[in-house]
Amino acid sequence: MELLFLGTGAGMPSKQRNTTSIVVNLVEERGTYWLIDCGEATQHQLLYTSLKPRRIEKIFITHMHGDHIYGLPGLLGSRSFLGGTEKLTVYGPRGIEEYIRLSLKLSRTHLTYPLEIIEIEPGVVFEDTEFRVLTERLDHVIPCYGFRIEQNDQPGTLLMEKVRELHVPRGPLLGRLKAGEDIVLEDGRVVKSGDVTSQPKPGFTVTVLGDTRFTESSIALAKEADIVVHEATFDDTGKKMAQDYGHSTFRQAAQVANEAQAKHLIVTHISARFTNENEPSLLKELNESGCPSFIASDFMHYKLLRDGNIESFTTSPK
Repeated sequence: MELLFLGTGAGMPSKQRNTTSIVVNLVEERGTYWLIDCGEATQHQLLYTSLKPRRIEKIFITHMHGDHIYGLPGLLGSRSFLGGTEKLTVYGPRGIEEYIRLSLKLSRTHLTYPLEIIEIEPGVVFEDTEFRVLTERLDHVIPCYGFRIEQNDQPGTLLMEKVRELHVPRGPLLGRLKAGEDIVLEDGRVVKSGDVTSQPKPGFTVTVLGDTRFTESSIALAKEADIVVHEATFDDTGKKMAQDYGHSTFRQAAQVANEAQAKHLIVTHISARFTNENEPSLLKELNESGCPSFIASDFMHYKLLRDGNIESFTTSPK
């Protein structure tokens, strides 16, 4: 699993940061991408990556402020123009369906793929055999949600040396063993799946929080997550402004990660008042998180490795 930040700014785009949008790259897990929020020019940012809009399977919208939704109609249309035929599902707060349907109607945009729109309430909003997505209300100036993406534990892999020692023939029997089923060979011997497979691999948990003041809901969604993405619009000097406008400071984001016992923290939705020169002082405010912490920038990738660590790198938009 990999996160790619297409936009990390707050409110309006700046020369250094576009408006909010995050790609959850699940190509290895399910061959698709999920998108969280779709600020203005999200599809333009995608042009500087190798990602194809037609492979976006789901879009999760945290709230209805423009810097999180103004790129949505254009992206939906472009996905169609670029040959997208697979179903796309959009999850978001009440009002998201009216916004999308009206935008497409007035612009006379015809989609070539099925579009499903689900207006969410707290609880489980999606679940299949691989993933579960939960949401809770946060504390912003309008209804706003956070999302917790949970991958189910992955089955163990076959230990081929042991399989060969037991003379298990190639074919369907190997698949049954890998699926956790014990088998009986032609000579009557019973081969137990647990004897020839490795231990199941725990699935990952990623929490992405929309705009919010410090709230217990954030901690609940972030509980023991491998990665928590939290907004950090202001530093300590803007604490009152953060409270007034429904946002968080860097230190408050760190507090959420600390109380949730999260393994990694990435902050985004950064005010345009901060430049690269401010990052050292801002990172000091994140030190209370008790876990490795990062300040996201546009086109920054964070890959969750098999050992639970994060590899980060950036791709140039030029």
